Amino acid sequence: MPKLIRLYIVNVAIGFGLSVAFVTGLVWLDVAGLQHLILQSSMGWVAALMMVMVNGVVFGGVQFAIAVMRMAEAPDTPPGGTRERRVPVPVRVEARARAQLPRAPQRNI
Repeated sequence: MPKLIRLYIVNVAIGFGLSVAFVTGLVWLDVAGLQHLILQSSMGWVAALMMVMVNGVVFGGVQFAIAVMRMAEAPDTPPGGTRERRVPVPVRVEARARAQLPRAPQRNI
């Protein structure tokens, strides 16, 4: 079996395991009354199965994405980058007086 497919299957299985633990915790802690809704209803197992499947897809996808991102190779460049350090150079500027513009006449109110 190719390595990438094996990686995918293993990480999706881990995600579904986390999903089962998550849904079990939700039911056990009775979040939003789920314990009563699932354990007292005749179709509660369908709701529990749906929650495990939906959360399994999400957790499996996240688990696989984390595994793929961790496969990246370390960069060869130093962590600070390869920029040259620049030293500020003082520049001397002489100020010149601006030409006086005629002012508009002021109104007395």
